[in-house]
Amino acid sequence: MLIKSEYMKLMRAGVLAAMLLGGAVLAGCQSNSKMRSSAAVTSGNPIFPGWYADPEAKVFSKTFWVYPTSSARYDEQTFFDGFSSPDLVHWTKHADILDTNSIRWAHRAMWAPAVAENGGRYFFFFAANDIQNDQQVGGIGIGVADRPGGPYHDYLGKPLIGQFHNGAQPIDPFVFHDTDGQYYLTYGGWGHCNICRLKSDFTGVEPFADGTVYKEITPKGYVEGSVLFRRHGKYYFMWSEGGWTGRDYSVAYAMADSPEGPYERIGKILQQDPAVATGAGHHSIIKLPGKEIYYIVYHRRPLGETDGNHRVTCIDRMEFDANGLIKPVKITFEGVAPVKP
Repeated sequence: MLIKSEYMKLMRAGVLAAMLLGGAVLAGCQSNSKMRSSAAVTSGNPIFPGWYADPEAKVFSKTFWVYPTSSARYDEQTFFDGFSSPDLVHWTKHADILDTNSIRWAHRAMWAPAVAENGGRYFFFFAANDIQNDQQVGGIGIGVADRPGGPYHDYLGKPLIGQFHNGAQPIDPFVFHDTDGQYYLTYGGWGHCNICRLKSDFTGVEPFADGTVYKEITPKGYVEGSVLFRRHGKYYFMWSEGGWTGRDYSVAYAMADSPEGPYERIGKILQQDPAVATGAGHHSIIKLPGKEIYYIVYHRRPLGETDGNHRVTCIDRMEFDANGLIKPVKITFEGVAPVKP
């Protein structure tokens, strides 16, 4: 027969073992969630670990790609990572696909990439150095590679756009390929946005029919982070507004009959949800090839985070109403279900 003291020792040991086993199971579940095991039913948000912002999302060769900014201090932003997925749920990291070792004129603040395929090669547009005036070296540059995952090398040996035009700081490039084959570049910070016609080989920009090279298309509320796409003959122009470190960072949009606008602000479609996350903005769009299914890929700040650079990359569905207007996006923890491009 056990005396009381021996019984209590065994009970404590049993409780401790149960706690340890339960903790191991919980840790295993958390690990599986972070690794997006084959049993995962949704992407979860964020879609991959790490502090990343300003995501560019593309579909290349039946693979989804996301190219974000490394969200850190400006002097630490000297490289880009890429992420690939067969289904929007399981992601593979491709580290250092472009960095300051291959772009000699860039040394800090490498931001907000845009990637375009042209002639069988992949062109990686980016901003670098956070220039404050035309006397400083920096602006929008281009890397080039034979594969979406790089490595990318300097295409021009200098910035494509290295000066201010119409008050727009040369940051946040976005490349739009229209149905007539013309490539356009939209870009700009400091509350101004320009659109340019890219030369067919991306070696420079060329004037519009009226002789203008840098055409300002800034809508009301615009701050940065432009996105342009075409749907059912209409051009949708999107941007981020508010302060990038604030809770009110968000995405709004406008529509026009031409890529050059004019664009009148319609409203906000992506913003914080105090129950989920704050600072939801600086996005890109994925359209499933051949289908009317759209996703919005964006960054946001987890609840409780106060560091401006603590931003994560997320994905949710984006839908339209019967009139072609974009419905407000519901930001989620679950993300999206697996799908093939």
